[in-house]
Amino acid sequence: MDKGNLSRRGFLGRSLAGLTVGAGLPLWYAQEIVADAQDKDGKKKTPSPNDRITMAAIGTGTNHTRRGRGQRIHGERGVHIMQDAMRQQGVQMVAVCDVDRTSRDFAADIVGRDCRKFNDFRELLENRSIDAITIGTPDHWHALIAIAAMRAGKDVYCEKPLTLTHEEGVAMVRTSQQTRKIVQTGSQQRSDARFRLACELVRNGRIGRVRRIETIIGDNPAGTFRTAPVPEGLDWNFWLGRTARVDYVPQRCHYEFRWWYEYSGGKMTDWGAHHNDIAQWALGMDGSGPIAVQGRGDAPSREPNSYNCHRNFEATYTYGNGPNGGEGTRLVCRPNRSRDSIPENNGVMFEGDDNKWIFVSRSSIRASDQRLIDEPLGRDATRLEVSNNHMGNFISCIRSRRAPICNVGVGHRSVTVCHIGNIAIRLGNNQQLRWDPAAERFTNSEEANAMLRREWRAPWRLPA
Repeated sequence: MDKGNLSRRGFLGRSLAGLTVGAGLPLWYAQEIVADAQDKDGKKKTPSPNDRITMAAIGTGTNHTRRGRGQRIHGERGVHIMQDAMRQQGVQMVAVCDVDRTSRDFAADIVGRDCRKFNDFRELLENRSIDAITIGTPDHWHALIAIAAMRAGKDVYCEKPLTLTHEEGVAMVRTSQQTRKIVQTGSQQRSDARFRLACELVRNGRIGRVRRIETIIGDNPAGTFRTAPVPEGLDWNFWLGRTARVDYVPQRCHYEFRWWYEYSGGKMTDWGAHHNDIAQWALGMDGSGPIAVQGRGDAPSREPNSYNCHRNFEATYTYGNGPNGGEGTRLVCRPNRSRDSIPENNGVMFEGDDNKWIFVSRSSIRASDQRLIDEPLGRDATRLEVSNNHMGNFISCIRSRRAPICNVGVGHRSVTVCHIGNIAIRLGNNQQLRWDPAAERFTNSEEANAMLRREWRAPWRLPA
């Protein structure tokens, strides 16, 4: 009888085939991943009742699209990360919170009939039996909810971008340190083997000195819209929260909130939070950042109720990793455009010496010479932390109390790159702003420093 599909050898063969063909990884790296997974399986124990983690989801937006129970839907990631948490061993989801009744009911149906439903996150956080939460709200709510959750004794999985402003990130880092709560940023590319391999290759000098990185993230849309009656079941004033009171426009909320500076930061904080995070990881800059930034972009429409994130933008950063601490790597964050050396229109391109390059995206990893990827790293090579399941890494760290792979400090530093890029774009004229990554301040523009924070609409305020 052929036991190939059931045996350890069969499992190994299928896993390697999937990683080398489906994920585009070299054989030697796929073998490492499979061996690591098998090693962890051998040590894995079924969580005891005392290890059970009780969770709740705050922000479950579904773009008002109802489908069969448990199916993935187009729109917000809140319900998706809730489902990711529910798939983890030993996790019990017990409550959901959303200011949109349709989204709230949809998520509660997925959890089950015993799921508790809340409109106000503060009431949910009063439940002492909840150990951790997921945050899938629009960006302007991330920091306030995360800080309140940590102070209420909860660990936090917060979607990227971690914050709306730099000031909020500083407050989140401080609160995590004070409360010793676990915070995972939802930058899941840190748990993708392709991106980890690309960063390890770059860290170990496969392309020589990293002269230039391009993060290709797409452009912001344009559009002008009409006001409309607030849909039944949507608490519009609560949705707006700390932002200015405005009439309801359907394109301001759910997925489209991304294209308004009031609530987000456009593609820069949408895809930029992913790809600039990978650039930071490859450069070993998780606790630091660039020393200068300049930006430009087409001015957005001034018509009322128009998307207001700049189109055709570009932000260029300079890192202080050159000889003797001088200017070094240039990072260019930009929309897609035709360029022969870039094989895809979304991803991260690392360029080094002698025209060597490595490109990585969510579907592939490629190089100017395939041998740059195919040759295994040596025993003494720099290796990065391994996570192949982003939510699983968070759940594991809740139990171990270790810092997760994209902890609050990493998430803050990565989104800071995006925030200062947007500030440079909004100030315009391609002027160079000098950034001190240690002090986390601009050194040549008080106007830019003033944009590191925002005013809050009463009664909301950033906790001291």
